[in-house]
Amino acid sequence: MATRPKINQYEVSKVSPSLGAEVRGISLAHAGPAEAEEILDLLHEHLVLFFPGQYMTTEEHIEFGKHFGHIEGHPNVRNRTPYPEILELVGSRGGVADEWHSDLTFQSEPSILSILRVVTCPDVGGDTMWANMYKAYDELSAPLRDLCEGLTALHDAHPHNRADVMATHPVVRIHPVTRRKSLFVNEHFTRRIVEMSHEESELLLNYLTRWVSSPRFTVRYQWSEGTVAIWDNRCTQHFVLDDFDGERIIQRVTVVGDVPEAASSPRWEPYIHEKGATRRHDRQLRDFLRSASDTPADNTVQGM
Repeated sequence: MATRPKINQYEVSKVSPSLGAEVRGISLAHAGPAEAEEILDLLHEHLVLFFPGQYMTTEEHIEFGKHFGHIEGHPNVRNRTPYPEILELVGSRGGVADEWHSDLTFQSEPSILSILRVVTCPDVGGDTMWANMYKAYDELSAPLRDLCEGLTALHDAHPHNRADVMATHPVVRIHPVTRRKSLFVNEHFTRRIVEMSHEESELLLNYLTRWVSSPRFTVRYQWSEGTVAIWDNRCTQHFVLDDFDGERIIQRVTVVGDVPEAASSPRWEPYIHEKGATRRHDRQLRDFLRSASDTPADNTVQGM
């Protein structure tokens, strides 16, 4: 029996100083648990990995994803395939996530990893960008890092027409493997800083969501058909450039079951105007906290 290749036998090439690496010399369709562990080691180092020329089938894609944990389809986006584990997005029909985000942060247990396979892509355009949330946290000033560590934020699925699906998470979280701190707010799903007034929350969130997209934190990757990408949603955000003509079809499996660990316990009480909750996010936060008090085991609320 042939010996399985080890990491030092793979060809690993960094694609930016901040994050990202291309990996060659492995067939993901034939990868087993040992290779999955080696890939995780590389992922913790580079945060997002690209595997060109894989040309996996949908079935192989799903089986590969299972090596990393429990996988699920998207809870709010209609599945276009007969495979419940798959999210397929067709760019020519508007399936482009052109805001910075981490996947599924509106859930109490957001995504751990996402594994994307390029089925069809345009010759030019439709690239995806990722940002390193470790660096985004590390390069804040010390006073702002300290403030953010004592805060939580409300996330919802409003971009999927499900603003009733909400969760709260720490603004700064600790990665369960690397133990590094990272920012965990994004422009796509994060709505409100729980411990601040509406105006203060808007000010801080607007700053942080612009800050995380600084070019020095990012990598931009040009796709080719057959490429597979794996990224860690616990310490990255991503953004798709909606700048192409033609068809762009990607399929994704999502590894779920993450429980964000706060860098610090919240240091202040939630800021609620019981009589003056006239803004949508104020009412949303008030109603979320009332409902959450009735369901203390879960910080996701639906159907309000």
